[in-house]
Amino acid sequence: MTKRGKIIVGVALVLVLGSATVISILQGGNGRGLEVRMEEVQNRDLVATVTASGNVRARRAVDISADVMGRIIELNVEEGDDVTEGTVLLRIDPSQLEAAVSRAQATLSQARAQAAQQRANLLRSDRDNTRMASLWARDSTLVSRQQVEDAATNLEVAQALFEAAEFGVSQADAALEESQDQLAKTIITAPMSGKVTRLNVEAGETVVLGTMNNPGSLILTISDLSVVEAVMEVDETDVPEIALGDSAILELDAFPDRTFSGRVTEIGNSAIRPPSQTAGTGQTAAIDFEVVITLDDPGLQLRPDLSATADIITATRTGVASIPIISLTVREPEGDSVSGGAELDEQPSNVQQEQRPEGPVARSQQAQDIEGVFIVREGLAYFTPVEIGITGQEYFEVISGIQVGDTVVAGPYQRIRELKDEDPVRLLEEEVGEGSQSGP
Repeated sequence: MTKRGKIIVGVALVLVLGSATVISILQGGNGRGLEVRMEEVQNRDLVATVTASGNVRARRAVDISADVMGRIIELNVEEGDDVTEGTVLLRIDPSQLEAAVSRAQATLSQARAQAAQQRANLLRSDRDNTRMASLWARDSTLVSRQQVEDAATNLEVAQALFEAAEFGVSQADAALEESQDQLAKTIITAPMSGKVTRLNVEAGETVVLGTMNNPGSLILTISDLSVVEAVMEVDETDVPEIALGDSAILELDAFPDRTFSGRVTEIGNSAIRPPSQTAGTGQTAAIDFEVVITLDDPGLQLRPDLSATADIITATRTGVASIPIISLTVREPEGDSVSGGAELDEQPSNVQQEQRPEGPVARSQQAQDIEGVFIVREGLAYFTPVEIGITGQEYFEVISGIQVGDTVVAGPYQRIRELKDEDPVRLLEEEVGEGSQSGP
């Protein structure tokens, strides 16, 4: 190459390098590194909650079924009616039971007549026995010993027959009381004051009794709506966080623009659907526990079975250092904390299984992953272990590791996984644009 050609190539290289430098200067010197979101650590008020769904019910509700079988001849209430204790709700046809009462009364009269007859026989046997004993005592030749013994035996027999007749009277009297009780049950009254929240029958229908395998006719339900509860299904992992007395905020689908307050008054001790009931289905059923929330005065009348969603407040913090939930990540200890999470994912599945054996004993012998965040200083991201407290809706409480005013990487999630210690980072261009638009 001639001297002139070398000069031309050198000038071209200088122009290229100069253009790159100018572009770098125009970009503010931050043209390298991953684009990430950043957020400053601040003091915030945090509320830890457990969210669950369920339904509304009255604290006290009574399902009324028939104690006797028959046709309803009179129905005095409709669904939604308010009733007071003792109100006659309905009547069942009493014809057969009235006949049973008459039959029991006749049986009782017959038993009493038989008892009177046996009483007379007992008196006669007693007189005969007394006479025979007197004659035998006066002169043993007047009566034989057999006659004396027969008279005593007849007295004993008459005594036993009289006692049996008295027991027959008691039995007939009890049968009459049973028949009268059955007859009285044809009139069904309200066991408490409340509202008829469910009515399953109409006048003219026949109600039947329940058996061992088949339930009887559920006629109606009366609910006392002065105290209303929400029965929630809570996952087993959240139950340990909840305590009796925890406050809760509820939303009802029927009232989308209102919220209701309440407190936890009951926590189930066993699962709603025990594992034994789902065994053999081939599916792993979720283990949920029942948590009852008693609502404060709602200010309006609610209906049973309304759908409800509750946020149960398990902990609160005021003015504590906090980081975005997405900022928290994990790294392996002993030098692996600087490696990105992506490198672990790229390993074969069999290697991961060897590194993370299952079972509590095996896991206890392995080094635990370190939780931390990436703090940004002078354009570099430094992994810093942190200790976190409660979890709010969008932020973690930070107990130790960082201070208020530090800047942490706050997304995107995939880029946080790819970050390594001391990697260069820069702010997302979209956030830079938003910052410039919001400036003066």
